[in-house]
Amino acid sequence: MIATILPSSSNFHAVAYNEKKVSAGVARLLEMSNFGHIGILSQPTPKELQDYLITYSLRNSRIKKAQFHLAISCKGHEKTEEELLQFAHAYLDEMGYGCEGQPLLVYSHTDTDNTHIHIVTSRISPDGKKISDHHERVRSQAVLNKLLGNDVKAKAGEDLAASLSYSFSTFAQYKALMSSMGYEVYERNDVVYIKRDGTAQTKINFADICDRFHRVRLDNARRRQLWAMLRKYRDISSNRTELQKEVKNKLGIDLVFFGRPDSPYGYMIVDHVNKAVYNGAWVLSIKSLLDFTSPEEKFNRIDAFIDSLLEDNPTIDTWTINKKLFRSNAYIRRGLLYSCGKSRPLKDFMAATILRNDKIRRIELFNPATEIERDLLCKIYNVADQLLVRLTPSRNSNYYDAVDNLRSLFDDDSIIKLRAAIRSAGFHIKKDENEWFAIDFSTKTIVNLSEAGFDPRRLEYRKLAKLHRKQESKNNYKAGHGIRGMRDAASGRGENREWEVGYRGDYSRVDDDSSMKI
Repeated sequence: MIATILPSSSNFHAVAYNEKKVSAGVARLLEMSNFGHIGILSQPTPKELQDYLITYSLRNSRIKKAQFHLAISCKGHEKTEEELLQFAHAYLDEMGYGCEGQPLLVYSHTDTDNTHIHIVTSRISPDGKKISDHHERVRSQAVLNKLLGNDVKAKAGEDLAASLSYSFSTFAQYKALMSSMGYEVYERNDVVYIKRDGTAQTKINFADICDRFHRVRLDNARRRQLWAMLRKYRDISSNRTELQKEVKNKLGIDLVFFGRPDSPYGYMIVDHVNKAVYNGAWVLSIKSLLDFTSPEEKFNRIDAFIDSLLEDNPTIDTWTINKKLFRSNAYIRRGLLYSCGKSRPLKDFMAATILRNDKIRRIELFNPATEIERDLLCKIYNVADQLLVRLTPSRNSNYYDAVDNLRSLFDDDSIIKLRAAIRSAGFHIKKDENEWFAIDFSTKTIVNLSEAGFDPRRLEYRKLAKLHRKQESKNNYKAGHGIRGMRDAASGRGENREWEVGYRGDYSRVDDDSSMKI
């Protein structure tokens, strides 16, 4: 559980912020209390809520920024909104904001992967006194630990004991170790204090730390390994924070930097796997470690990142890759990698694999339920690796809508050209061996007509009948076929023409009876 106190303001802009989230459909008002007549007869507006809090806070005109804005979140969805709301009330009571008559707004947000709420109230109590903000953030963490049942002092003692099992050679390395565990360390009068949440939680004699100093040896094999891993994750990271996160999660290594936040002069490597602390310069210079600026290195880093994605997930597609490349201000499209306003072709095997995966994704949008449906779609999209396409056992609503639509066409006896009617309804008719399919590419739906209970012979009939008529016409052909009949004068072809015959040639043969059939 995390409680974050957000900046104050004089105009209670946190109300507008949360109400904007409500309008966008990613938040809702969980609780509104002690706002007088506002919201009784109609839905309150953001301005009404802001004006009320401003007017309420004028009870103490000396306080210029009376807004108290707090966010409480949990890991994932381990807590419900109602549980967080109950926790928030307990927290506010401990912090002095639970007085009777204290105006309160509680919003639930749904725009992140973590369940969280936002609380807006005034730093002025109902009697006009200022609610104490002395060491507010320290007290906040103490209240949080109290409500969660966290014994910070006991945990600090355990972590101190664990730290002494590591190998380190200087006090600076020891401070880096404790920093990686979330503690501040300082020495005063030969006593080392271990500080967290603004308070020294435990202490140890400086001499006891010094007794643990010994030369830390980093063998060449481990150095080469660390060198390769740091370079690898540097090349797939866009900044220092991302690099720290990657090596922590993937390698069990903490990188602790020294100096200004924007320009550190050195760093330590805390190797939790081998329980040792190394000077980072032994492995890779800080200049090389934080080299994120070269355009060519940027492309190479992204190439390596895409390669690792394909290694972890051989069927990853363009959309998923671009989602992961978003933070690096890069994207791929049609075999090209775009970054920093420039582009270059992907490696051939990458482009071919991603193109195949994009086709697989399109096929899976049809939710094929059987191997027959899958194989036909693979033929259509030219995908040879049919087994990479996942089958979807259950049918969705689009499938049943398509079946109903087709059934109305098959059952309509007034339809003479059934295939034409089916095409007009947006379906494409495909035959694969002995199976007939109706495919709607707009809704990504495929229907095996035989499986769905339709009679596909109706689709074959007209084609066979047409062939039959053509053959019958050929068999019934007679000599003299094609001679045009006689026309009278009224036909408009001339008064002196008594008849015409289907013959062009010697006009002297017109009188020959054998040359025409009357």
